[in-house]
Amino acid sequence: MIDEGTRIVLVDGKGTKHFAVAERGMVEVKRLGTIDGTAVCDSSFGDDIAVAGHSFRIMRPSVMDILGLMNRRAQIISPKDSFHIPMYMDLGCGSRVVEAGAGSGALSIVLLKAVAPTGTVYTYEIREDHARVAERNVGRSDFASCWQLRMGDICQGIEETDLDGVVLDIPNPWDAIPAAASALRAGGHVCAYVPNANQLESTVKAMREIGLRNVFAFETLQREMLVHDRGVRPSCDMMGHTGYLALARKMSP
Repeated sequence: MIDEGTRIVLVDGKGTKHFAVAERGMVEVKRLGTIDGTAVCDSSFGDDIAVAGHSFRIMRPSVMDILGLMNRRAQIISPKDSFHIPMYMDLGCGSRVVEAGAGSGALSIVLLKAVAPTGTVYTYEIREDHARVAERNVGRSDFASCWQLRMGDICQGIEETDLDGVVLDIPNPWDAIPAAASALRAGGHVCAYVPNANQLESTVKAMREIGLRNVFAFETLQREMLVHDRGVRPSCDMMGHTGYLALARKMSP
């Protein structure tokens, strides 16, 4: 049985997904209509439920499901970029990481997936409208208890200390590098995401000038491979440039 309050995804035969929260009684689901919530609660993940004569499979939402269904006020860092960040920054269960800014909350969710259930993501945001959207989207995940939202400019300083990581998704990350370096523990990492090459240059220079080590930058290009009975070929469509990642590590106290 699925406990009330559990977040679920209903998937139809075409792969269309609908986010919902399990609760007994009739439940309104956006873009789907009203469903029998009691039937959902009496089911298990992987079971099917009928809605208006159509069959939907009940699934536990993955991070990719949440990112695909979230409301977007600001452009998000695409998964092909964001999923690299926890790995290169060596973030895991129990890590403490600061993020700026909140955007629509997509990167917050990716970071939270890495550090939960005992770690914390502190997100700094200067825009109230972005903060509220991010708050709603993070609330749709199972990690909201590990998230703390700060209204403020990270370039003016970071409240937290002895951090495992600082992630910068702001237009001027070079201005936040001093605050990030000061807040990191020895061995902690800083990562900046920027869309333009001139921003990347300024960020890498700031990292080097302040004494951070292991500075490197890269971009990720993603192309789907189409597998057919008669052969395999790359897709004509490609997810090319979206942004650059610049990373560095603090080596001394």
